[in-house]
Amino acid sequence: MAATLTDRLAGLRARFRRGSTPPFAGFEWIIAGRYLRARRRGGGVSVVAFFSLLGIALGVATLIIVLSVMNGFRTELLSKIVGINGHVFVAPIDKLFTDYADLSERLSKVAGVRAAIPLVEGQAFASSPYGGAGSGVLVRGIRGEDLDKIGAIASNIKGGSLEGFDDGSGVAIGRRLAESLGVQAGDQINLLTPKGASTPFGTAPRTKGYTIKAIFEIGMTEFDSTFVFMPLTESQAFFNRDADVSLIEIYLDNAEAVGAMRPDLEMAAERPVLLTDWRQRNRTFFGALEVERNVMFLILSLIVVVATLNIISGLILLVRDKSSDIAILRTMGATPGTIMRVFLINGALIGVVGTLSGLGLGILITMNIKGIQRVLFPSAWDPTVRFLAEIPAEMNANEITVVVVTSIALSLIATLYPSWRAARLDPVQALRYG
Repeated sequence: MAATLTDRLAGLRARFRRGSTPPFAGFEWIIAGRYLRARRRGGGVSVVAFFSLLGIALGVATLIIVLSVMNGFRTELLSKIVGINGHVFVAPIDKLFTDYADLSERLSKVAGVRAAIPLVEGQAFASSPYGGAGSGVLVRGIRGEDLDKIGAIASNIKGGSLEGFDDGSGVAIGRRLAESLGVQAGDQINLLTPKGASTPFGTAPRTKGYTIKAIFEIGMTEFDSTFVFMPLTESQAFFNRDADVSLIEIYLDNAEAVGAMRPDLEMAAERPVLLTDWRQRNRTFFGALEVERNVMFLILSLIVVVATLNIISGLILLVRDKSSDIAILRTMGATPGTIMRVFLINGALIGVVGTLSGLGLGILITMNIKGIQRVLFPSAWDPTVRFLAEIPAEMNANEITVVVVTSIALSLIATLYPSWRAARLDPVQALRYG
């Protein structure tokens, strides 16, 4: 056995001296792996390595989760805001939209337009004869055939039906508004508007009772508690309009193409009109969301940076602890490059394993975040405060790639100084004082 070990050491020494050992050879990986395992002398070094790995994993996982949730917020809010409000709003400038049927028909024929819907909009006060609390509402007059085109409403009916919406004096209201008024489908609500009939003494307020034909739930509190949909002809009479509409709402096939389509829409209108789009109406809101997302990315990136700094301290401790081993390897013929690669492998293992662990953990939590929220924090998510009923999440492959590559790159950069320091170690001094 002793002869065999001596022969192996002699062969290894000969290979060192001939310079025939390729970079990142198998024995370099073996030595690096042994250095990362706990020993009685170096147990503290392995603890530092473990916490460095853990810090990187948690940092990467947190970044993936937070970025996915922020992406989910933007997508979910955009789908709900645009899903009920449309992408482009066409309002009159000097001529009322009395020919709204022809105008909406022309606009709907523009390439990329999914629907052009004439609307009457007005503020009103809703109250219940059953004692519920009154509330201010936004009344939207719309044709029944157009209401069916708004998927956010038609596919989210929780009570009653939209069938025969244009017949009679029925309205559709949001679920939260129905709850605050204490009503359900088939009940009556009273609507009060200051834009009533003109009298010798001025405009008199108008109050009228309506039957609730349908109750919808979009999932966004602002809409579910304020929107009331009314037949178009009824809304024209209620708000004392002369057979015209307030605006025409346009739904596009691609929300991001709104800028390129403006000239075509203006041409189809065949008159001066005021065009506003969803980006202009919600610029402040989505701008604040984007700023918050970028700030969160920078703050959470510091977790990964701190974890990579732990790699530096851990490897410096490892170099001090293994100085005698380094000296022995040098006296056997190991080059400074060999020693440097051993410690580069150490740091790379910590960084790569930590990053991949964080990647798996982040994806796992993101995919199950709604279930986790329902189990661990069932009452912590108040939709009346946060607009949405649950935590949304949407993973972006490009962002995840950036997080993973950045984490591994920082880990490799963090290993350079300790590895260079190990390669410069004087074997004579190390054996004398190590």
